Amino acid sequence: MSSSPDIAGILDNTKELDRLRKEQEEVLVEINKMHKKLQATPEIVEKPGDTSLSKLKNLYIQAKELSESEVTVSNILLTQLDALLPSGPTGQQRRKLVAEGNEQKRKRMKVDSDVTRVSPSMRNQIEAYASLKGEQVAARVTAEDAEKDEWFVVKVIHFDRETKEVEVLDEEPGDDEEGGGQRTYKLSMSCILPFPKRNDPSSTQEFLPGKHVLAVYPGTTALYKATVISTPRKVSFLLHHFKLVSTM
Repeated sequence: MSSSPDIAGILDNTKELDRLRKEQEEVLVEINKMHKKLQATPEIVEKPGDTSLSKLKNLYIQAKELSESEVTVSNILLTQLDALLPSGPTGQQRRKLVAEGNEQKRKRMKVDSDVTRVSPSMRNQIEAYASLKGEQVAARVTAEDAEKDEWFVVKVIHFDRETKEVEVLDEEPGDDEEGGGQRTYKLSMSCILPFPKRNDPSSTQEFLPGKHVLAVYPGTTALYKATVISTPRKVSFLLHHFKLVSTM
């Protein structure tokens, strides 16, 4: 026959906890009285035969012993309560779960506070880059064996708001030596230059003679640095066929 949980023992220990806490409250009241007495008449301790400090010490010892007894009884109660929940986590496991939950909450609060500290201009810039998903942009890529940066027309496939990295796809297949196929890169925001939107006249830039720009090699996704010599009348034609973007 299996033993039933010690309900009577649990009830006894809860009563003992109540008694200990009441005694602690009484001792604290006496300690506060002694504090007020000593603050009002500190010279009393200098009188021969005065036992104020001795009484205060004994009260502190009593309060300490009651506090330690409360901890002991509380631990016993936790063990007894764990026996009532055999299929659930133990008291130690529950405390660990609570601690992990608090840690996750602190991390979320930190992320939220980091977001609130972002300036309005940076927040607008982050939103602008997040809206580039699926669009073509100019990207500065540094190859491992390259002596200088190279610019390509790539497609944005993801923007990470936390790391502020833009994941892009070079849609032009690579050379056989490079393994062929399309390549992806994770670049910082500073390596990305959005193109003016074709359906948004307000984003169209004026490319005056002498302005430094990036222009695309015909039939490729490679960009090269160039200088505007003259501006055609139809700027939209220039943007559509040459994908010019300012580097200044």
